[in-house]
Amino acid sequence: MHDAHCHLDLYPNPVLVARSAEDMGIRTVAVTNLPSAFFQALPHVSTYKYIKAAVGLHPLLADHHTNQQKLLFKDALKHTRYVGEIGLDLSREGLPTKDAQVASFRFVLNQLQGQDWIISVHSRRAESAVLDLLTEFGIGPVIFHWYSGPLRELERAISAGHFFSVNTSMTRSNNGKRIIERIPRDRLLTETDGPFVKVNELPAMPRDVQGVIDYLSNSWREPHDAIQHLVDHNLHTLHHRVGLQFP
Repeated sequence: MHDAHCHLDLYPNPVLVARSAEDMGIRTVAVTNLPSAFFQALPHVSTYKYIKAAVGLHPLLADHHTNQQKLLFKDALKHTRYVGEIGLDLSREGLPTKDAQVASFRFVLNQLQGQDWIISVHSRRAESAVLDLLTEFGIGPVIFHWYSGPLRELERAISAGHFFSVNTSMTRSNNGKRIIERIPRDRLLTETDGPFVKVNELPAMPRDVQGVIDYLSNSWREPHDAIQHLVDHNLHTLHHRVGLQFP
């Protein structure tokens, strides 16, 4: 199994979660919200085979995107080919920092030009703007994490060749189900967005991507093993496209 978007460092006991994922062989992308958090996590994550650390500049932390953090971001790209969580958030919560977010996102995309990366993107209420900027900088394919926007922008993202990571929260909402139905099967990945998404009132663990597999199996009326093989193949395909291998 794989968890394409998990905030390992934000669990009460990150080591316990990491060891559980490692023991189960769950390929996990440990996204971070700031480059300083990436460097704190890197020495620990580097000891695991199935966990990769990603460097991020989360849009909802735009007030913390200082020059020092941006310098750390540039330095972090020497240590990883995984980037996330980055993007834009123009919901009510994020709208007050719109200009700072756009400036930071432009900074990030400028750094990513010229090399391929595994990139996990946040796009809440900002799907069109995110797609415009990805196109402007020639970045892609990326992974749209927990896409929740309009179907017309989803079609734009699909046409541009992007991937989409799906969590159990999406399988429980009508909007999420509509979006999952329209994602091409060869572009679908699994995620938890733990610890923010809850499963049985507890923070989702990497193993809880099984809930997405269960949902897809029931929805597509195909065996669990076939679904598991498909989504894992999608992860390997994305890595192959950017010249990487995931164990």
